[in-house]
Amino acid sequence: MLRQASRNDRIAPFHVMALLGRAQALQAAGHDVIHLEVGEPDFPTPAPIVEAGQRALSEALTRYTPAIGLPALRRAIANYYHERFAVSLEPERIIVTPGASGALQLALALLVDPGDGVLLSDPGYPCNRHFVELVNGIPQILPLAGDARVTAEKVGQHWQSNTVCTLLASPDNPTGAILPATECAAIATTVAELGGSLIVDEIYQGLVYDQPEHTVLSEAPDALVLNSFSKYFGMTGWRLGWMVAPPQHLAALERMAQNFFIAPPTISQHAALAAFLPETRLELDRRRDVLNARRKLLLEALPGLGLHVIGEPQGAFYIYLDVSSVTDNSFAFCEQLLEQEFVALTPGADFGSVHGPEKCLRIAYTTDEARLTEALERLRRFIIRNGK
Repeated sequence: MLRQASRNDRIAPFHVMALLGRAQALQAAGHDVIHLEVGEPDFPTPAPIVEAGQRALSEALTRYTPAIGLPALRRAIANYYHERFAVSLEPERIIVTPGASGALQLALALLVDPGDGVLLSDPGYPCNRHFVELVNGIPQILPLAGDARVTAEKVGQHWQSNTVCTLLASPDNPTGAILPATECAAIATTVAELGGSLIVDEIYQGLVYDQPEHTVLSEAPDALVLNSFSKYFGMTGWRLGWMVAPPQHLAALERMAQNFFIAPPTISQHAALAAFLPETRLELDRRRDVLNARRKLLLEALPGLGLHVIGEPQGAFYIYLDVSSVTDNSFAFCEQLLEQEFVALTPGADFGSVHGPEKCLRIAYTTDEARLTEALERLRRFIIRNGK
């Protein structure tokens, strides 16, 4: 028998992928499926970015770049922090990576030895715990019951003797919650006092509604910050992200980047230079306003269906719901909703194990308002037909 590493038994499947496969099969059979399950907006990559990528191809800019990214792109990212957040960064602190997943892999490889613990929020993005497994670390749960808020007090309460870092997100997936600046500062202080490191996922930065944008670097300059060109910048398939790291970690991170990845995607890097052009930023902010209108539509309508919004969805493009008033099995609920009304949602089982995931689900408002309105009507019909 061919041997496999034991970590494979601990890598859980994405439950939503089974629903996505079924949704695609129903769509192929001619049914009108409304997709609210996958975390990818319906906007194309902005034209200036596409044009920059095409120019790079036509000019044969297809060779390897430095392992930590094009110097021009690292400077552009540093300028972005200065202009948007009044945070001054040396470009040398920017490490460009193959997606934010590449940045997270580097951060965990930097900090985690076998048997070390990493504190992760529950609910939270499911892949994070599997990246911890990849470096033979131990995922440790930071349970966020009720309001789903992360606080310094909760971090301190759940820190264990073998915990070496905590990984948090702002805005968060699946709740869309944002860490306030004061809480960021308190968490950073708590983690430092415990002798650990703070990793913050800011990949939905830019998609923040009705309040100023923020970076944890304003309060915690030594945090390892992960970001991405996928979400706000609309470059999901280009697979490009970055990390901001403290100076003392740069040499080790560069060595790992050289060995793990060789280099980030060259065409994507040249294309991403256009992400910071004024005309691109204008279009990206317009799209943010469109997403905000969708968010408000759902927040107004969902309570009338007896569905309770968890936390405060002030960013990203998700709303996490307590659906215990209508079901005690959210996976079965999502399956039946898809089969009967052709609306695809994500069950709570994908986002953790201790917060009552069987009574939760996530809506991604990644389609236009007319389709969202139709989805709400189909959801209303389904709840009436199958109510408790």
